[in-house]
Amino acid sequence: MADPTELPESSDPLAQSESLDASAQPESPEPSLQHKSSDPSAQPESEEPLAPLAAELEALAQPPSAEGPPSIAPPGPPPLGPVIEFNDVSISFDGRDVLRNVSFSVNRGETLCILGRSGVGKSVSLRMLMGFLRPDSGSIRVEGEEITKLGEEGMRAIRKRVTMVFQNGALFDSMSVRENVAFPLRERGGVEEDALVQIVDRLIGLVGAEDVADSLPASLSTGRKRAVAMARALAAQPEVVLYDEPTTMVDPIIAKRLGNLIQRLKQQLGFTSVVVTHDTRFAEVLADSVLFLDKGEARFFGPLKDFKVSQDPDIREFLALDAYELPPA
Repeated sequence: MADPTELPESSDPLAQSESLDASAQPESPEPSLQHKSSDPSAQPESEEPLAPLAAELEALAQPPSAEGPPSIAPPGPPPLGPVIEFNDVSISFDGRDVLRNVSFSVNRGETLCILGRSGVGKSVSLRMLMGFLRPDSGSIRVEGEEITKLGEEGMRAIRKRVTMVFQNGALFDSMSVRENVAFPLRERGGVEEDALVQIVDRLIGLVGAEDVADSLPASLSTGRKRAVAMARALAAQPEVVLYDEPTTMVDPIIAKRLGNLIQRLKQQLGFTSVVVTHDTRFAEVLADSVLFLDKGEARFFGPLKDFKVSQDPDIREFLALDAYELPPA
């Protein structure tokens, strides 16, 4: 039986990822389509800031009004407390503990990196946040709302605020890149075609995929699929984005581009992110805090700087192996 902690790309939760696209189906317009830019993320130092484009795209996304152009109401104060909270969460598969009494939290606008070896439950944590898996015990809260007892209708509301970028992208094979990115906006409704085209073009430009906009996913590399999946996730107007191993099986250039984009979304737009990775160098670029999972337990949760100097022998071994370089010939 395959290890459910590192689910293969063809497993059920990938099929469930199509319900993630359903998460981009607001019955009424959501408050902030503010996660957009027009330039690729490979050169952040010279790019146009995201924030001015945010207001423009927000206005484009508003349904037409007989009373004139839509106005953008100033956002209200954000709720107090962490955006995401795990308290004593446990889950097992076939009698094997995957996570035992794991607790952590993510504050608004921060990036948490979940580190650990393969098979320790990193991706399982994300799937529980999305409601694809249910914990055996413990509490999971999003914006203070307990989600472990919610039904599918309640989880659809959560998925409008929390979305996930899967390892293989989970794109619709029969749709072009442009159609994939447009899908959440079409499902949402209330966006005129001209405005929708502009929004989609901005998102495709944001991830540097202009040259493959009319291609089918089967023709794309793993890195390109992941970048397009990120654009589609942003079209859903989330408040929190979950990234499952964004740099696995991609070359260093694509990995840097994806890392730059995640950073820009955080720094310029205050995105909250949870990034599952095994790459401590990638985490060093992104993380405000780190959760290290080992043998089903949270062996460390705290600032990155404290993680790097931890004297826990398992953490020291993990860091040493991650930094390993072949000796010169």
